[in-house]
Amino acid sequence: MAIVETLRVPFRDWHTWTRITRPDHPIPGALPVVILHGGPGMAHNYLRNLEKLADSGRVVIHYDQLGCGNSTHLPEAPVEFWTPELFVEEFTNLLSYLQIGNYHLLGQSWGGMLAAEIAVRRPGGLRSIAICNSPASMELWSEAAGRLRSELPAQTAAALTLHEAAGTLTDPEYLAAADVFYARHVCRTEQIPGDFAESVAQMEADPTVYHTMNGPNEFYVVGTLRDWSIEDRLERINVPALVVAGEFDEAAPETWAPYAERIPVARVRIFRGGSHCVHLEQPDSFRDVISEFLARHEATSQPAESTMP
Repeated sequence: MAIVETLRVPFRDWHTWTRITRPDHPIPGALPVVILHGGPGMAHNYLRNLEKLADSGRVVIHYDQLGCGNSTHLPEAPVEFWTPELFVEEFTNLLSYLQIGNYHLLGQSWGGMLAAEIAVRRPGGLRSIAICNSPASMELWSEAAGRLRSELPAQTAAALTLHEAAGTLTDPEYLAAADVFYARHVCRTEQIPGDFAESVAQMEADPTVYHTMNGPNEFYVVGTLRDWSIEDRLERINVPALVVAGEFDEAAPETWAPYAERIPVARVRIFRGGSHCVHLEQPDSFRDVISEFLARHEATSQPAESTMP
């Protein structure tokens, strides 16, 4: 039985809520893996089943990024406060506080974008990154969303366009149309998993981070991340990368292709029948793929120089 502990890590004047899962039988040389959730602002809950990576003998670390979940909420913070650099700093602070040396990094959706932002800075202890269901730029993401929207039933696509133009994004017709997109490309389970529902509920209770950085939903990106891109920095990543996506993922192939093409050592795994939350749709297969990748890239050599702030 794994041992789970939670703690609040001081960060500036606030705190980062952290959940650590320790294996019953640690395997020598098995490095911890830090899990970065998406959104931004979706909290760790929907990724909680990745605690079972501890079955492979390693420590698994989840945390809620600033502004969501059990961490400090800052609804009055100005728009310019919420930047990728803030979350890189928070991550660096977390590792320092926990005294983590060598480690793996897994990010899902926005978390994969954040993982790439961390990796291009070449932190000394990083041994591998898994970039799951993540775009390399929001321009690519928006273009892919437009293509996927065009493949929706005509009435559904028209409702999305109509209400976005009118600014009536809380209209029941718009929300119902958005749900059609989500059922195709975000989570294709018969019922919404409880962990996913928890993350959505906490985001809707305080949508500050999500609405500020992303926008009102997954495919209408009007927040501060709308011009974000890491495409021209990917060659700086000096650890092995695993790029994961689902066959029907809203992170369509054109969005993650730069990771596969420009990271010097990268491999790709596509889950047939899966979408954006393939870790919830095919949990055992997903964890098997991740566990195999992590085991293959335990500490063997010291990466190049660190440029972490």
